[in-house]
Amino acid sequence: MLAGTQGMTNHAKKDRLFDLAEQMGLPVVFFTEGGGGRPGDVDQSGVSWLDCLAFALFGRLAGQVPLIGVNDGYCFAGNAALLGTCDVVIATSRSNIGMGGPAMIEGGGLGTFAPTEVGPAEVHRTNGVIDIVVADDVEATAMARSVLGMAQGAKAPGPAPSDEDPRSAVPENRKQVYDMHRAIEAIADVDSFIELRAEDAPGMIAGFARVEGRPLMFLANNPMHLAGAIDHRGAQKAADMLRLAESWQLPVVFVCDTPGFMVGPESDAEGLPRSAGALFRLGGNLTVPFGTVITRKCYGLGAQAMMGGGLRQPRFSVSWPTGEFGPMGLEGAVELGFSRELAATADDTERAELFDSLVDTMYEHGRALNVATHFEIDDVIDPADTRRWICGMLFD
Repeated sequence: MLAGTQGMTNHAKKDRLFDLAEQMGLPVVFFTEGGGGRPGDVDQSGVSWLDCLAFALFGRLAGQVPLIGVNDGYCFAGNAALLGTCDVVIATSRSNIGMGGPAMIEGGGLGTFAPTEVGPAEVHRTNGVIDIVVADDVEATAMARSVLGMAQGAKAPGPAPSDEDPRSAVPENRKQVYDMHRAIEAIADVDSFIELRAEDAPGMIAGFARVEGRPLMFLANNPMHLAGAIDHRGAQKAADMLRLAESWQLPVVFVCDTPGFMVGPESDAEGLPRSAGALFRLGGNLTVPFGTVITRKCYGLGAQAMMGGGLRQPRFSVSWPTGEFGPMGLEGAVELGFSRELAATADDTERAELFDSLVDTMYEHGRALNVATHFEIDDVIDPADTRRWICGMLFD
């Protein structure tokens, strides 16, 4: 109907529905395809129409009820603003999402573009606009049901992974990389993990899952990207996910494998001090229960961000036997702390041997079992016991 544009009656209808959703505490699933405002709607009184209530009413629903946006096709102007207000955005790969459509862009003297050139999904799947990309509207609707279910409580437990799945997820060789997705899937009910913003900030993995049928949010470092270091985009993504978990009242499981925050002039120029600080602001004020599982690296401020600010903040801080701990990465700590000794060793081979020996010593000191002996973490656990810790400590 008129390309899905928003006329005055359309706005009144939305206002009514948003008001009822607030009164009744109902989640909203919004199919947002449409062209935005309707400048040709001239048979109504009014001048600017900026006094419409839809955007304020829909924005007010945030934090009160789950808001899920689903888009397939063109979504411009007001429609895009409403889509962006949603907690979770599901879009097909043929979506185009822009704050102005071709007519508005051309009218503003900004050039002439085909609708398919404005905000294509391949752009928005990497910049954080789209949380989940699907093939078509049928898959989008099914995904909306699955996501909505995460906000509606427990269901019958699904199949559990085998004990061997988590035990084999992380290699014993600390220099061998692994796929963190496999570790998450080895903890969660089988086929329950729904990843959000997979192609945005790949160093931080986030998504919904269930454990024994209970929904929660997973937030994990990705050792296959920057060795798991938390960069600016990763910190922003993590902050967004913590806000979502708080809004939907979902417990959070942090899965930590990080050498810390990404450092250097380039990283600072991106704004990392602010986004890193946001993680501590959010972590220090979480009201939902949360726990931390350390799979390998647990170093520095980045690791503290993966536990709400420190090892004493979560309801549980446990490590798999492969865990290693320290105030900063081992190699960097040796280079800084023993620079004089290394510089005094003239022979390259001897210097390399000394470096490796010092790293090995620090590794032994920071091994999970030694850290647990000093009671800095709650326990070193069999990875197969992770689900038991989650169920016993996070679910009331």
